[in-house]
This record gives sequence, structure tokens and C-alpha cells, in this order.
Amino acid sequence: MARDTLTGSRIRERRLIAGLRQAELARQVEISASYLNLIEHNRRRIGGKLLLDIAQVLGVEPSMLTQGAEAALIATLREAAADAGAVAAEIDRADEFAGRFPGWAEVLAGEHRRIASLERTVETLSDRLTHDPHLAASLHEVLSTAAAIRSTASILAETDELEQEWRDRFHKNLNEDSLRLAESSKALVAYLDETEQAEDRRGAPQEEVEAFVAGRGHHFDALEEGSAAPDNLVQAAPELTSRAARLIGRDVLTRYAEDAQKMPLAAFRDALARFGPDPIALAERFGVNLSAVFRRLAAMPHEVLPSEVGLVVCDASGSIIYRKQIEGFAMPRFGASCPLWPIFAALSRPMVPLRRRVSQLGRSAMQFDCLAVAEPVSAPEFDSDPLFNSTMLILPVPTDDDSGGNVQPVGSSCRVCPRGNCRARREPSILSEGF
Repeated sequence: MARDTLTGSRIRERRLIAGLRQAELARQVEISASYLNLIEHNRRRIGGKLLLDIAQVLGVEPSMLTQGAEAALIATLREAAADAGAVAAEIDRADEFAGRFPGWAEVLAGEHRRIASLERTVETLSDRLTHDPHLAASLHEVLSTAAAIRSTASILAETDELEQEWRDRFHKNLNEDSLRLAESSKALVAYLDETEQAEDRRGAPQEEVEAFVAGRGHHFDALEEGSAAPDNLVQAAPELTSRAARLIGRDVLTRYAEDAQKMPLAAFRDALARFGPDPIALAERFGVNLSAVFRRLAAMPHEVLPSEVGLVVCDASGSIIYRKQIEGFAMPRFGASCPLWPIFAALSRPMVPLRRRVSQLGRSAMQFDCLAVAEPVSAPEFDSDPLFNSTMLILPVPTDDDSGGNVQPVGSSCRVCPRGNCRARREPSILSEGF
């Protein structure tokens, strides 16, 4: 079959790579889905404006659709030769090279694309100070504290006649501000420390808490047995170096202890054997809300559940306040998460449980069932709006399970998501052209 008669097949291939449904692509180029189906099966020829529109939506050059990979490969080889600068290359013989040595041509073109992508990535990541919220907050804290110390010191130095009471107050302020400056400076230095000794670099209080909980397998026998209080475990934890981390850690362990008391380990294991990991049935069995069941499932020892589970908790602003990582499902360390995660959809439908099957483009072929629910964090009051936290349980889907129906492609965050034409994208991806 001639190359120009395979345009429809190439359109279908690029559409699947982009994660677009046939109906969605048809809607964007303003044709019917049935007509697009005929095109993709090479039963209708395509050209002109419609070809240009489809190429634009798919984010490729029209030649990639009409001439296939051969023309794109030759174009990439010529681009690589042009970028080589002083190195002499026979640009006019690129098609001959691709024809005689297609394997080496693919290797050379792939390395050229990878180098270009790496250069863009390095350039983008060099502005870390601008995009890292923890660094920005820490620097602001250091600068504002230093300014306060400078202001207080200038008053003491320039005012000769100052009552002893006010002088004592200024001295007290100087002492407190200097302690704040020392603590924030040490935290900033620790965060920036990327020496070999700091393999698991932390600094943000939430990261310290997550490392502390993950280091114990998200399971605390002392809290299960009631032999230790959350405060004791927090004070004895070397990972929790800051006061903020200890406060967050105490809240996490207090909630853990409350869940363990309502759903004792032995009884919860029996319920799992009877109902399986069915959150609705488990919630009815113990008389608790779904978010508590999600947390309890995430706290089970590895041998209790058939597979690892992940957990994400966010507040009403959408900020992630707790997470348990799971292999294959990427979660961003900094910045906002993918807005397509079901955990955020649950915030718009409080008290309504959601189940979505998702996959992360560019990571692996794994799929996940995400169960999410938004529930109030305190008792309702007449004169204030309710506050909700949303909790999402992440369950890996077995490879032989095809019962989930439609699979929603999601990312980790827009900065590193390669999915094109996403309706929820906030900013261009640094991996948009492949990495």
C-alpha cells in the first residue's frame, strides 16, 4: 500500500498517543465521528484544511500524517546536521543515509531529539527559585525577620532617651526575632543541602512527616496496641526536626490512633476477609465515614491486602496535606497536582463517593481505581461555612481486569505531563515534545 494511502492509519495512531477519543477529535475539527472513522480506516481520502486542522489538534506536522515517519526522520537528520555547526555533514544525502542505514538513522534522530529536550528541561529547571514555593516562603521568612531585627536594632541605637520598659521590650523582640532567623536559616540550609549525605533531602514540614510515616511502613504497632501516645512517638522521631513538622505529625498520628480505636486491627482483618476491600461495606460494618476507611486501608500491613494502596488527602483549597505514594502513580513534590484527579471532583460534590478508573500517560501501562469522597472536618455551625477535606484511595487494577469501562487519562502536574490537548492544562509541559 502506498504511503499516501495510509494517512488515516497515521491519524488514528497519533490520536491514540495523544489520549484523544475519536468523538473528541471529530468535535474539535468539526466533522462527524462516523466520517472520522472512515478516514482512520483509509476509506476516505483527506487533505487541505481538514488535514491541517487534524494535525494542529494532534500537535504534529501535516507531513507526519501524509508521508509517515520516513519524511519526519529525514527532516530530523537534516536538523541535526544543521545544529552541528562546524561539523561538516552531507545534508543533501540525508535521505540516502536513512534508506541505507535506517536503524542508525533512528538512533541519531532520537539522540538529537533527546538532547534538544534535555536542553529545554535544564533551561526550565534553572528557574527553580521562582517555581519552588518552599524556597520562596523560606527566603521571604529570612528577609522579613532580618528586616525586623534591623528595625529594632536601629531604634535602640539611635534613641538615647528610652524608658527601661520599652528598652526591655525591644530587647525581648530582638531575642525572639533572632531565634526565628536562626531556625528559618537552618531549615533553608538543610533544604538546599544536596550533598551525598543528604540522599533523602527534606525541609518542608509536610515532607518530614511523610518521610517519618513512610519509614515505618505507614503502620504503627504501638498505636494499634495502645502502648504509646502520639506525642511520645513524635518526640522520639529523629525525622521530625522542626516544630511545624512535629505538630503536623502529632495530628496525623492522633487521627491514626482514633481510626485504630474505631476499627481495631483484628476486627478489620476479619471484615476484610468477609467483604474484601469494599469501603462502603467496611464503613457500614464499623459505623464510620468513608474517609476513615480509606485511611485505615492505607495503614494496613503489606500482608493484609492483596496489593499496595495509595492515599491522598487535600483540603478545600485543593492543597495536598497528606499522601501515601504508590508505585506507578506519580504525585508532584511541589506545585499543584493534576486537576483531573477524582479527589478534586469530589470537592464539588460533598458527601458523594466517586469511583474513576485512571491511567497516567507516559508512566506505564498500569491503571488505577481511584475512590474519592469529600467530607466535613468539623461539626456544622449556623454562622460559618462548612470545611471539607477530600480523601482519595488509589487501588492498582490487575492487568487482566477490563471491567472498568472508560479510563480517564490523568497526569501528575502540568509541568511534567506529556499529554497534549488537555482541557485542564494550566501551563505548557517541559516534556511536551518527548523526554
